[in-house]
Amino acid sequence: MLIAGFPAGSWGTNCYVVAPAAGEECVIIDPGHLATQGVEETLARHRLKPVAVILSHGHIDHVASVVPVCGAHDVPAWIHPEDRYMLSDPEKALGRAIGEQLMGELTVGEPADLRELTDGSALRLAGLEFSVAHAPGHTKGSVTFRLPEATDIPSVLFSGDLLFAGSVGRTDLPGGSTAELYESLARVCLPLDDSTVVLSGHGPQTTIGRERAANPYLGEAARGPGAGDPAPRRGL
Repeated sequence: MLIAGFPAGSWGTNCYVVAPAAGEECVIIDPGHLATQGVEETLARHRLKPVAVILSHGHIDHVASVVPVCGAHDVPAWIHPEDRYMLSDPEKALGRAIGEQLMGELTVGEPADLRELTDGSALRLAGLEFSVAHAPGHTKGSVTFRLPEATDIPSVLFSGDLLFAGSVGRTDLPGGSTAELYESLARVCLPLDDSTVVLSGHGPQTTIGRERAANPYLGEAARGPGAGDPAPRRGL
């Protein structure tokens, strides 16, 4: 298994390129602001051929490069239907202007081939199988992608902006909900094995076991309905 990741753009959003091995087909996860060059360098370094882009949610810091990346390689992109509108109207998704200094570096709109994700589905791409879990809270259409345990690595959860090392995604933007975030943490994250590696939308990698032991928000989610302080303003 090959997983190459790098932080991109003004928001330091993690973009991941995933393949069975070097020299094979791959999947790109969350090509955000100014991610195009990093994607191309990663593809060249590992001799990879992309077959799809998959998106954890629709915020501009995770999708700003989806159109040029998909166009350059003639591949489809996948997003949950509740976040699809954000591709064409990113400022509505944030409830504020993005900022003129960034606008010249953003490609707004949908790629030519855009497909919709569904909860519980399995995406079989590039010889890999990604389990899709709808995980609202940060946005209505947030999802996670999970790869099963393999011979050389434990299970991997691409958590988007649901779960971070020591923190969780913000819920104060349009479509955010603290109650939904805690429900998603309980339903999606808590049942996973402690060995599951978490690769999130921002910050360093962690594991479910580490977060179960030390992340106060995951602890609140474990205590059930009614628990939980407002989520921090982490992410975009």
